[in-house]
Amino acid sequence: MPHTMSRMGDVLAGFHAAWEFESDSVLIRYERGIRAPKLFQALGERRVPLDAIAGVTLTRGKRGTVVLRVEPRPGADPLMEAAAGQLKESGDPYRLVLPAEREVLAEYYADELKSLLTESGPAERFLVEPPKGPLSFKAYDGKATFDGRTVNFRWFWTGASSAKWKAGDQTFPVGELSGVEWRSPEVLEGHLRLVRREAGVSAAQADQDPAAVVFGLGYGPVHESLPFAAAVLAAVRTSSPVAAVSAAAPRRDPADIAERIRHLGELHQAGLVTDEEFSVKKAELLAEL
Repeated sequence: MPHTMSRMGDVLAGFHAAWEFESDSVLIRYERGIRAPKLFQALGERRVPLDAIAGVTLTRGKRGTVVLRVEPRPGADPLMEAAAGQLKESGDPYRLVLPAEREVLAEYYADELKSLLTESGPAERFLVEPPKGPLSFKAYDGKATFDGRTVNFRWFWTGASSAKWKAGDQTFPVGELSGVEWRSPEVLEGHLRLVRREAGVSAAQADQDPAAVVFGLGYGPVHESLPFAAAVLAAVRTSSPVAAVSAAAPRRDPADIAERIRHLGELHQAGLVTDEEFSVKKAELLAEL
């Protein structure tokens, strides 16, 4: 019987990942070992429908390897849309690195895949499922959480700017957002910024923008912040604008409120907060008790 990809379950194993070829998709299972890129470990596995793939390439790699790569269609994968070309080659989830002796086998699968591709150009919707998690991470100036409907930023008094302390902790329903801006923590000024439908992209620096959290050494690493950004982006694309609905905020820990008032007082004494701003913000914090 001829060997064809229409037979489900064909597997091609490489370094840090194995691809299982099925009749309508490629299931990528990422290695969870300590040597695997942390992004791969966080992703676990991903199913890539064939109609999400624009092309396939096979090239020579480094140190006696070959690289099989599928090219996702623009707009098909929220992870790649959020990454916006900022991933390092070694962290590309669409690359499968194999020993050079497997080149003939890799070439076979590349040709088979190419023969099955029927779509090209930008996708009208996301075709690859967004990452399931993590749904929270620590940035330098705050903690970001996402429950599938709402993004929350809770500021750290040790890192947040006075502008963010004045604005207070932030809550963003996905229906009020139009996009996500992710800047890799591996470059200067890395951050995650939420783009609001009415306000658009803020011109403020990320450390002054209450709709953004900033990264730094050890904060907001790629394997945490990028899947988070992709999950939010996917939710935004599938939601419709909704009117903001007021809801009673849960009561906060009194010790947390006291600490925030103390820090607000320090900002006031340093001249970073005016008398009026201090009074208004203190009253807001006390109202949360």
